[in-house]
Amino acid sequence: MEGRGMRLNGTSRLAAAALAAIVMLALVTACSPAGTTPAAGSSSGPTAAECAPLISATGTLHTLGAKGDGTVMAAGSNQDGRCDVTGWTDVAAVSAGGCHSVGLRRDGTVVATGLDKSGQCDVSGWSGITAVSAGAYHTVGLRGDGTVVATGSDQMGQCDVSGWSDVVAVSAGGYHTVGLRRDGTVVATGGNDSAQCDVSGWSGIKAVSAGLARTLGLKADGTVVATGSSYNGECDVSGWADVTQVSCGVAHTLGLRSDGTVLVAGSGTGSDEISKWKDIVAVSAGYEHSIGLKRDGTVVAAGYNSDGQCDVSGWKLL
Repeated sequence: MEGRGMRLNGTSRLAAAALAAIVMLALVTACSPAGTTPAAGSSSGPTAAECAPLISATGTLHTLGAKGDGTVMAAGSNQDGRCDVTGWTDVAAVSAGGCHSVGLRRDGTVVATGLDKSGQCDVSGWSGITAVSAGAYHTVGLRGDGTVVATGSDQMGQCDVSGWSDVVAVSAGGYHTVGLRRDGTVVATGGNDSAQCDVSGWSGIKAVSAGLARTLGLKADGTVVATGSSYNGECDVSGWADVTQVSCGVAHTLGLRSDGTVLVAGSGTGSDEISKWKDIVAVSAGYEHSIGLKRDGTVVAAGYNSDGQCDVSGWKLL
């Protein structure tokens, strides 16, 4: 079960870490140094959707950050080589899985490092990819034509995405996968023991985030819907409004508001600190830590820091 202060081991720990980072290649370019100038008539600067792919705290005990120059930074445990990203170049988006890391290159190819127990790092043949998301033991990629590819464990059917079409965003959870369709509806496959895949009735959705055993949907009006496990109140988001991005942690949920502040539901560590964050343009919720990307390109972190996964104070991504 999920809970504050809980420590997971083995398979449970990996599953708990499998939270999704929705990553869009075209949008990342808009958030890079060369693309931060607002469009004509706009003064808002880069949006949450544009910047979310640049950070990922969804690994068990590690955090990733994609810099504007295409290189990648990593903090935290390097067990199984999950933080071996120093040689990566031309990367536009990152996603941290259970014990592996995935990077989307600007040419649509994908790189991966770390534990490859179930083939979750077998992405070398992928091309034409516009978004990636790493789960516990699986990795999902969105193609430019709206179809989806997946590799790794299919124990619960989490890789059964070959029939999906017209998808614009993907998110890999612990043992399930979620896809956002162009018409604002949502599809899901995989484990459904906590009703985390009960999304068939959703509409008007503009972003999704899959967690260990729950799924979040951000509606076009800035409100949020959730389904799945809420043992610690992590699905208590019905009162949220003016939200621009959502992210599932293990036992907590983050919601970024348009004013740059952050909402927290559940029992995520560091909640008091997160409530004081300002000028945030993207968030990522992890195992028991949270990451925020500030408008000036610096990164803040709160929560469990056993392996240095929150040691991001020197990072400058934009």
